Amino acid sequence: MLNNAGARAVMAHVIDPVARGLLRLRVSPDAVTLVGTVGVSAAALWFFPRQQWFLGALVITLFVFSDMLDGTMARLSGRQGPWGAFLDSTLDRVGDGAVFGGLLLGFLHLGDTRTAAAALACLVGALVVSYAKARAESVGAECDVGIAERSERLIAALVAAGLYGLGVPYLLPVVLWVLAVLTWVTVLQRMLHVRAQLHPAKRRES
Repeated sequence: MLNNAGARAVMAHVIDPVARGLLRLRVSPDAVTLVGTVGVSAAALWFFPRQQWFLGALVITLFVFSDMLDGTMARLSGRQGPWGAFLDSTLDRVGDGAVFGGLLLGFLHLGDTRTAAAALACLVGALVVSYAKARAESVGAECDVGIAERSERLIAALVAAGLYGLGVPYLLPVVLWVLAVLTWVTVLQRMLHVRAQLHPAKRRES
């Protein structure tokens, strides 16, 4: 989840000993991936619909760090491979859907349909962003572009939810609307980027 190299280096001092300890207990990286996804999903769908924004954001954040833990375990154990990458990417989509789905339900229960619509736009857009990359790669194109990557979207949503739960007014609805716009801009950016690769100008001129 943390893309910054400096942040990863700092977190490695915490993550590496935990990863080694779990490996000594014969816990597999796949099990950590699964537990992290279940934890994120359960917390999001339990706390957010009840408008327990801060507690939900806190618990979800704790489970989100399994993203780093399972990868570190795979690296230390020499188990890195396509299956682990596939499982991690697939379950990330489940966790993302649960987070924005929980926010959607929370605002629906409040009767705030406008903010619920923003959460829905974030949810669907996140899935399309991911699908666009996977589909592009399946046809031989590169698709690592976009103004709003997964980690930034998730961090922004969780920080906003936590602060909103501490009494900062309007923050979470505003952030959800901004994320909705940025997510769909990312979809458009990826579509244009892939189109440029699959339909280069020299082909159109010939």
